This record gives sequence, C-alpha cells and structure tokens, in this order.
Amino acid sequence: MNIFIATIQDKIAVLTPEESWHCTKVLRKKEGDPIRIIDGKGNFYDGTLDLVSEKKCTAIITAGPTIQSPRNYYLHLAIAPTKQIDRIEWMIEKCVEIGIDEISFIQCKNSERVNIKHERIIKIAESAVKQSLQALIPKINDLTSFSDFISKNKLDQNLIAHCFDSERKSIKTMEFGNTKTLVLIGPEGDFTKEETQLAEAKGFFSVDLGENRLRTETAGLFVCQVASILS
Repeated sequence: MNIFIATIQDKIAVLTPEESWHCTKVLRKKEGDPIRIIDGKGNFYDGTLDLVSEKKCTAIITAGPTIQSPRNYYLHLAIAPTKQIDRIEWMIEKCVEIGIDEISFIQCKNSERVNIKHERIIKIAESAVKQSLQALIPKINDLTSFSDFISKNKLDQNLIAHCFDSERKSIKTMEFGNTKTLVLIGPEGDFTKEETQLAEAKGFFSVDLGENRLRTETAGLFVCQVASILS
C-alpha cells in the first residue's frame, strides 16, 4: 500500500499539495480507496480517501496512530556539501533509509559549494522515509557557517572527523546507544587546522574513520552506518 505524508486534524488526514497531486495524477486514487498515512513525526495511520483533488486530498482515519519503533540513539550529521550536489543527495537518501534524526549543512574554509536547494533536500528525505517504510522525517537544516554552527549546536557527544595527524580516537570505539551524538564531516579539502582547533575548543572530540581516505559523502554514510551498528 502506498504511503502518503499528511497533517492529522482530529480524525482527518490532509495530504500535502505534492502528495495530493501524486495521489490523483500519478497513482489515480479514487474516493473510498484505502491509504497508509504518516505524519512525519513517527506515527503511522490507516485511512480512507474522502476528498480527492489534485490540489487537496483528505482521508478519514480508520486506524492509528501506530508509533514507529524508536531507535535507541539520536544522530545529527553536520556535513559540508560537495561541489557535485548529486553526491550529497545520494548520501542523504541512503542515510535516511538507514536511520538518521537530523542533517545540517556547514560552509567551511575549503568548501567548494556555497549554497544548497533546501526544499529539494527535504523532498529527497521525505521520499526516502516513505521508500523505507518509516514514519519519522529527519530534520533538515539549511546551510550555515562552520563557526556559527559549532557555537550554537551541542549534544551529549560531539565529534569532528578529520584527516590531520593528531590525537584521535576511532569512531568505532564511540558509544552511540542511548546517546545523542553530533558528528561533523568536512568538505572535499577537509577542515582546516584552525577549524579543528576551534571545534576542539568548543568541546568537540576528534575522531578518525579508519585508514582509508573517504570522500565527503562516503564519510557521512559511514558515520550513519557505524552509529546504527554500534548502537
């Protein structure tokens, strides 16, 4: 059964404009058809289409909410977008499928990309949530400067991954279970020494991702996999 994103109002689900168009023009759903609904906050519902229009579809809730099984960790990935944005978009799709709670984009000294299409990134995340049969849409934050980001964002465990030959611990030794973790991933030219020192001064702990040098998007996906496995 197809999954649709909607706002729940009492016993009525109001599909988003994009979902309404997809429901009617692509899937050709009719009044009375059963659908599966998510609210993006972690809840599943069953419903029956009541109003069907390419601009607005509503459904009567027949069952739910059923809560998505929660993960025992919270992962916030902050990453510098790559010059070829399709590589980051691919990473987001896969990270969402594996399980991630929040994604931020940071602009660093060595960044080659200085903008992102925020709404497009959100749509990619929403599509990946539905594809992987989840109900919780991760929070997607817009691009911000590295210094501003680390000054305003802190969790229980704050990590920065870089390639400098300095004291670092393997990310595989970190505890992710029952912990909220923020991980910083730098641009294709890595963080600068000054950026890593600034992060460490703000309470971030330096980690390495193994002996192989990873592309930015590969590093982001690797972090997501490690958190999922180790938790």
